[in-house]
Amino acid sequence: MEGKRAAPASASDEGAKDALGRALGPTPSQSRFQVDLVAEGPRKAGGDVGAAGKGGEEAKGRFRVNFVDPSAGGESPGEPGGGGSESGNVSGVQNGGDTVMSEGSLHSGGHHHYYYDTHTNTYYLRTFGHNTMDAVPRIDHYRQTAADLGEKLLRPSLAELHDELDKEPFEDGYANGEEGAAAGEAAVTYTPDSKGVVKFGWIKGVLVRCMLNIWGVMLFIRLSWIVGQAGIGLSVLVIGMATVVTTITGLSTSAIATNGFVRGGGAYYLISRSLGPEFGGAIGLIFAFANAVAVAMYVVGFAETVVELLKENGTLMIDEMNDIRIIGAITVVILLGISIAGMEWEAKAQIVLLVILILAIGDFVIGTFIPLDSKKPKGFFSYKAEIFMENFGPDFREDETFFSVFAIFFPAATGILAGANISGDLADPQSAIPKGTLLAILITTLVYVGIAVSVGSCVVRDATGNINDTIVTELTNCTAAACKLNYDFSSCQTGCPYGLMNNFQVMSMVSGFAPLISAGIFSATLSSALASLVSAPKIFQALCKDSIYPGFQMFAKGYGKNNEPLRGYILTFLIALGFILIAELNVIAPIISNFFLASYALINFSVFHASLAKSPGWRPAFKYYNMWISLVGAILCCIVMFVINWWAALLTYVIVLGLYIYVTYKKPDVNWGSSTQALTYLNALQHSIRLSGVEDHVKNFRPQCLIMTGAPNARPALLHLVHAFTKNVGLMICGHVHMGPRRQAMKELTTDLARYQRWLIKNKMKAFYAPVHAEDLRDGGQYLMQAAGLGRMRPNTLVVGFKKNWRQGDMREVETYINLFHDAFDVQYGVVVIRLQEGLDISHLQGQELLSSQEKSPCTKDVIVKVDYSKKSETDTSIALAPSSSERTPTPRKEEDEDGKTSAQPLLKKDSKSSSSPLNMTDQRLLDASSQFQKKQGKSNIDVWWLFDDGGLTLLIPYLITTKKKWKDCKIRVFIGGKINRIDHDRRAMATLLSKFRIDFSDIMVLGDINTKPKKENIAAFEEMIEPFRLHEDDKEQEVADKMKEDEPWRITDNELELYKTKTYRQIRLNELLKEHSSTANIIVMSLPVARKGAVSSALYMAWLEALSKDLPPILLVRGNHQSVLTFYS
Repeated sequence: MEGKRAAPASASDEGAKDALGRALGPTPSQSRFQVDLVAEGPRKAGGDVGAAGKGGEEAKGRFRVNFVDPSAGGESPGEPGGGGSESGNVSGVQNGGDTVMSEGSLHSGGHHHYYYDTHTNTYYLRTFGHNTMDAVPRIDHYRQTAADLGEKLLRPSLAELHDELDKEPFEDGYANGEEGAAAGEAAVTYTPDSKGVVKFGWIKGVLVRCMLNIWGVMLFIRLSWIVGQAGIGLSVLVIGMATVVTTITGLSTSAIATNGFVRGGGAYYLISRSLGPEFGGAIGLIFAFANAVAVAMYVVGFAETVVELLKENGTLMIDEMNDIRIIGAITVVILLGISIAGMEWEAKAQIVLLVILILAIGDFVIGTFIPLDSKKPKGFFSYKAEIFMENFGPDFREDETFFSVFAIFFPAATGILAGANISGDLADPQSAIPKGTLLAILITTLVYVGIAVSVGSCVVRDATGNINDTIVTELTNCTAAACKLNYDFSSCQTGCPYGLMNNFQVMSMVSGFAPLISAGIFSATLSSALASLVSAPKIFQALCKDSIYPGFQMFAKGYGKNNEPLRGYILTFLIALGFILIAELNVIAPIISNFFLASYALINFSVFHASLAKSPGWRPAFKYYNMWISLVGAILCCIVMFVINWWAALLTYVIVLGLYIYVTYKKPDVNWGSSTQALTYLNALQHSIRLSGVEDHVKNFRPQCLIMTGAPNARPALLHLVHAFTKNVGLMICGHVHMGPRRQAMKELTTDLARYQRWLIKNKMKAFYAPVHAEDLRDGGQYLMQAAGLGRMRPNTLVVGFKKNWRQGDMREVETYINLFHDAFDVQYGVVVIRLQEGLDISHLQGQELLSSQEKSPCTKDVIVKVDYSKKSETDTSIALAPSSSERTPTPRKEEDEDGKTSAQPLLKKDSKSSSSPLNMTDQRLLDASSQFQKKQGKSNIDVWWLFDDGGLTLLIPYLITTKKKWKDCKIRVFIGGKINRIDHDRRAMATLLSKFRIDFSDIMVLGDINTKPKKENIAAFEEMIEPFRLHEDDKEQEVADKMKEDEPWRITDNELELYKTKTYRQIRLNELLKEHSSTANIIVMSLPVARKGAVSSALYMAWLEALSKDLPPILLVRGNHQSVLTFYS
């Protein structure tokens, strides 16, 4: 049979290949795996040489195995066109079940057809002695779907290696948050076309960008003024402090960038993947905005310089302000053109600008060694020790201080993220970002320090520029350095145009060729503007791709080979143009600096947070970082924000906080394995362990409930009522017992766990979902009661729904149901039975209502099973226990299949014809009742019938319910049993007890007539109800009766009925009293009668519960474990 052959290129499969000879996916005739020969380039594995078969040359390639069936006979790998040569079987030998699997066992399931990859069989034969299906470790197994670096390969699943041969293995799922892909893309291999994609190395991509961005206008225009104000010593300190902040941030950036593959998005990507979408989303938006406004800031800096030149030559167009706007607008349009032309052009422009900048710096350095006499009146004397000594100390003027000077300089040190911001365009971001960023910080710092020292050693602070101020006779009272150099600038007390303090163009004056300094200024401003113009859209595009702000989705689209964000470029251009036209950048500048600093602070904090969380996934290749230094860096960034501008810092904090709250509230559906998740886990673990060392105390008792809900969405009333007294108080675990075939149940267990936990979270239920597989409900209940929970966070109360249709069903199920209560009491659990007259189980209605909108089924087979059983279950709608499995649950499975398709939909719809018709009255009432506890409860009563002291659980539950917002208007009424002649005394005693417990109540009623005989018609109705379940041993022979009791232990014996007559009558009587006093209550909470194990049959106990609770409002039958849960001691 053709499908049994692992045929690389059989005649029928030729059409399913692409140009490279890869299979585009299995054709229907093929079995699960198919071997494709792949010609290997230089990456050939050593074991590939000399593959078996005839066509040795072709067999040197590696096998790409796409759903291979190793047990099947096939052609020799070397025969691509061959027929059925048996000599080259992929594997003809049985290896203890390790290798050979039948065709049926390798059933594809029709979901993900990624490539399974293995080497040739010779590789495995030589390495392991046989051709195993197990795959050797390799990088392609660990790729995410649609990774840029190559295609994802699947290792064989555990089921394929481990499952029995005649069974169908699990469908492959993605564990641990690996991203899956739709089956529609089944045959696509993600090997992107690398032609035309521009990727940069560390020099062109990071070093050049960072250096250009760090060297800004400050270098040429403001650094000399800073030296004049702060002196050489403090100027070096200012540069040093700025460098400390940027270096720590550089180290932190390097650590995050080397902790896994970095995609595009720069600072946003690093922060969001470390700290999660809340911080990432907040920073991403303001960082992109800051870069867009920075474009305007740099362009205006450029335009101002041009206007200065125009002014000197008297060629202004209109006036200064409008000229700046005109030149700025033209410049930003040109820059936009360069950016849109593509990253390659932009990178070439950056190189040209860097060359100009280095030439300008060289021009200045050369100029310092050439002391021209014409420059001396302007204060330049070349290197002189006297000038160095005079300029070493500070001389702050015009209200400047050390911190104000620092605030002016610090923006010149920013720009260290220019390389990281285009991380998506780097060939190897993991090595490029650390090398390029740190080296750029080192080089730029040395240049800043060098220029500060040299300008401070060559130029005096004040000079007149007047050539006649030379000293002819020696002055006695002149001690300034200029005096020693024969110049008298003492007239500058009133202000002079030249010198470090007064002339921003000192570097032009000192330089050998002044126009080159102007070119340097142009280069510095334009390169920074260009870097920001490229960074902003790239960051914004990454942010939009993650759908954190749904309104910005349109900006996620990329164009061309490099996925250029053209829409982002246009947006950035418009923002920049807007701010250029405002031209008031003195107000904007400090806010921009603070936005950059906020992102630096969070990058540092990310490293600290990730190290603190001790996540096993935090393994940076860059080792030269320290979590505490990163924390210091984050704190320094926050301090510097306030130093630069306190109101801008406050504004930045408010904006970040606002965006953080917005993203937290929106809860984007992303899972990036952030350190926030890791720290949450670590905290939970540490607190759980700490808690387990603490002894229980009655004051801290909480009802921790194990609810036998089955599928949580099947019994919403049960869930909401229990949630009313456990929310924010105690633990709530939804137990679901899966019965039936183990393999099927195990498959369901895995899918259900994720799906129902998501459902609980989505419906704001503070609960856990715990599915188990068991032979029957009792075993499942025992497993859950013994094993559910963790440490002190373990259930102490079992909650079940009342088995409404117990008389129509199999009595063995009733036996199982009642035994659950006995098992709960055996393990010291309290028991709560909840009954609604309409019933609890709405799963049969969900099948009709939700089918068309949200129900999807994994495969036809499952659904057929469920549909068949749903016919049987129509009468069985209100079993308020775990629906055992697919056979029990009439609900069609909700499966969020990756492909979003459901082949079985029509089949289901045929079965539930009523899906379009309106519900009948019973179902409508059931549906209304199921949602009654979700609404606000009006002014009504919660009636507590505290007949027996069970430790106080019967009283604690209603009290906790009244503390919730929906129930706060309800009043508690307490009913107790008592003697007719002592009613007042009993009421006072109970009132005293309740006031000591500090529980508010509206009334206490003492019932003196509990032991009165019930009405005859009610007794008759009870006897009629139990008639089918009686043994009537007196009418049978002893042997027959004993055999019957053994086979059907639930039957009621005559002796038992007589023995418990009083107790029976009490249940009937209590029901009469409940109807009389509590028929209008919102809910009734009542003591649950206890039946002695082995003495009271299941049928009689069930009949008691039925008689006690029938025809009443929602009732909770509660029995604690008889250990105090209330105390009046402080």
